[in-house]
Amino acid sequence: MLKFKAISGIFILTMILLTAFDIYFPVSFLVDAIVILLYLAILAYGSVTLSMELFIPTVCKGDSSTGAIALTFDDGPIPGNTEKILEILRSHKVAAAFFCIGNRVVSNSALAKRIHNEGHLLGNHSYWHKSTFDLQSTEKIHHELVSTDTAIQQTIGVKPAFFRPPYGVTNPMVAKAILKQGYKTIGWSVRSFDTISKDREALLSRVTKSLKSGDVILFHDFCNVTIEILPDLLAHVSKCGLKIVRLDELLKEKAYVL
Repeated sequence: MLKFKAISGIFILTMILLTAFDIYFPVSFLVDAIVILLYLAILAYGSVTLSMELFIPTVCKGDSSTGAIALTFDDGPIPGNTEKILEILRSHKVAAAFFCIGNRVVSNSALAKRIHNEGHLLGNHSYWHKSTFDLQSTEKIHHELVSTDTAIQQTIGVKPAFFRPPYGVTNPMVAKAILKQGYKTIGWSVRSFDTISKDREALLSRVTKSLKSGDVILFHDFCNVTIEILPDLLAHVSKCGLKIVRLDELLKEKAYVL
């Protein structure tokens, strides 16, 4: 929130100075409009760009000297898809992080437990993941986060310490709810755009073209094209001399609150 408060403070001070200046030297309304639009543009960009950390401190990548990267999968568990991902990861002896939606954990508790039992990490990704998630009050957002924590804890016995905002969108209400729960907010450094990609070769190229040590890759459980490219991606990572480690290992952070 420090960046948000600082930018808002600068905006308010600028508007006060423009108003005072206008008393002696009339200022065009266009100048005021430009300042206001610039402020709103910064807020809008910061809301959808986690790496900007406008509202909440966010970890988007690990130490670049580790020679390692991490895989993350959002929006699961998804019956029929998550199992396929788990099989591929198991055959390559790779651990990943799954940012799960609370109601899907409740509906697919056995699958969520399997994710955990096979050595993968479960993180909080809200309870409903609705498009209006960030438009709710802090209290309602907090309730979603707590409900998801409860669902995960009742399933695997531990409470997640990592949270990834739905759609990567943040604002003051989301930030307050995150801070209230004390999560480590997780972003990504490689966004696959697998939710809109139809071409497996194009997707694989997008993910691998600038892959480097410390990267955190964002995928989604429900995307069939992700499952199609996953074996090739794992082979590419190995060929590049990189290794895949679990997200908490890459970030050197605790994944759960006991």
